Amino acid sequence: MPYPEISRRKFLQYTALGTLASTMPGLSWAENRIMNQDPDKNFKPDVELELYAQNAEVPILPGAHTHVFQYTGKLLKGPAGTLKTLPGYLGPILNFERGQKIRIFFYNQISEPVITHWHGLHVPQKMDGHPMYEILNGERYVYEFEVDNPAATYWYHSHTHEMTATQVYQGLAGLITVRDAAEQKLELPADEYEIPLVIQDRTFTNGNQLHYLHGRHRRMMGFLGDTILVNGQVNHSIPVKTRAYRLRLLNGSNSRIYKLGWDDGTPLTVIGTDGGLLEKPETFPYVMLAPAERVELWMDFSGRKPGSELTMQSLTYKGGGAHMGGMGRMGGMSGGIPQGKSFSIVKFNITEQVGDSPSLPEKLVSIRRLSTQDLTSPAKTVPIEIGMRHMLFQLNDQTFRMYDHQEIERIPVNSIQKIRIFHEGRMGGDRHGGGMGGRRGMGMMGMMLSLPHPIHLHGQQFQIVSRKQNESNSAYDTIKQGFIDKGWKDTILVMPGEDIEIIKPFEDYTGLFLYHCHNLEHEDLGMMRNFEVY
Repeated sequence: MPYPEISRRKFLQYTALGTLASTMPGLSWAENRIMNQDPDKNFKPDVELELYAQNAEVPILPGAHTHVFQYTGKLLKGPAGTLKTLPGYLGPILNFERGQKIRIFFYNQISEPVITHWHGLHVPQKMDGHPMYEILNGERYVYEFEVDNPAATYWYHSHTHEMTATQVYQGLAGLITVRDAAEQKLELPADEYEIPLVIQDRTFTNGNQLHYLHGRHRRMMGFLGDTILVNGQVNHSIPVKTRAYRLRLLNGSNSRIYKLGWDDGTPLTVIGTDGGLLEKPETFPYVMLAPAERVELWMDFSGRKPGSELTMQSLTYKGGGAHMGGMGRMGGMSGGIPQGKSFSIVKFNITEQVGDSPSLPEKLVSIRRLSTQDLTSPAKTVPIEIGMRHMLFQLNDQTFRMYDHQEIERIPVNSIQKIRIFHEGRMGGDRHGGGMGGRRGMGMMGMMLSLPHPIHLHGQQFQIVSRKQNESNSAYDTIKQGFIDKGWKDTILVMPGEDIEIIKPFEDYTGLFLYHCHNLEHEDLGMMRNFEVY
């Protein structure tokens, strides 16, 4: 077993449920799992496919193959290009169109329970991949939903109770693209000129097997690997021509934050974020990309000489957690390359000179801009308070319980809400009068409280209203120009000392929708809560 600590916990939960559920609190939900095993006869899909979570042995490093979990797919109905297989261990790219009705038969063929979340898509609770729906080996779950999202880059990944980090780490992730009419009119680079880049960090044993963290304290710091993979491949190099390309980037890492930049200082031209294209292209000296965030770049290689190369790097920065990494072969407490160090991600080799290249559009798409005038209850602000007590990460003073929600987490359906995301004790933000709370401590507690948190909200995408840094420090200066605060988002990086306001619609669907830290180790340790949309 690669991860004995976690495997043992799940073994206890799932092989002796009848006994344990009656004697241990918190396990009764697993006895009465809610599964969607059969298709709805009244649902008429445009696309129908099978998706499997399987064991696989794949070549990643020279020598022995690596054991992974892998999504594999089979198209039953729909356009021929719906599934695109990538080399490496990642699942197939799922290419959807807005308005399509999708049916996915998901089969679990691994020994652990699993469920799949369609990250960024606006779907009903039963189709969202909440861990309450996880299925066991040999079972299937039927997803049926209509794609109701703008053209953008989304993704899918395991969202299993207390096992999201390990299952995504072992390979259960893949990209989703959505296209729509507004995007098609722009005639952006497509086919071979549209390149997906899923960035992940991993650590391997001498026998080429994936190595993960053991022990609660190490997991609290988050996993940091010593090997960078792009699209599941090491030392990735991509041949390109002297023309414009569309790059779709996903940070698929468990906890690593990337500061993306070109090695020759070329600015980054951003055309899209998590939830769609921007209204117009925006230029950045670098882009901060936290776990689960996506960014779409327009990169024009025109004017470069064949035979030359350009490297996308993660640039040096501070503020990613001062005590993370840096000791020993595996990088100390939490992994390999320390957070904030510089390293290469992927190389682009200019191999061919061509004469024609599309021009960067001056305008991209129209966006429904939300403001305080759109709020259902202007005087109300929904809090997401990031805190820690008793060595537990918390949101709104609580850790995760499967069906639990507080009154402040109850949201009327078809409403638009202002949400404030802040750290415990900031600007009077401690709702319970705790002052600086745990921040008085040093040592491990101080390390925990100095960590950034990428906060992901399930359901609809949101828009950023404001971002304030309440601590004057030089570390923030090394990252502050890399935040993309325009357009639609579903994940936002909250740095230590930051206070962020967003506006989010809660339309169409009732039920429990998660919000959590997308540092996957933090999520598995309980830094996750439910909104009850009623």
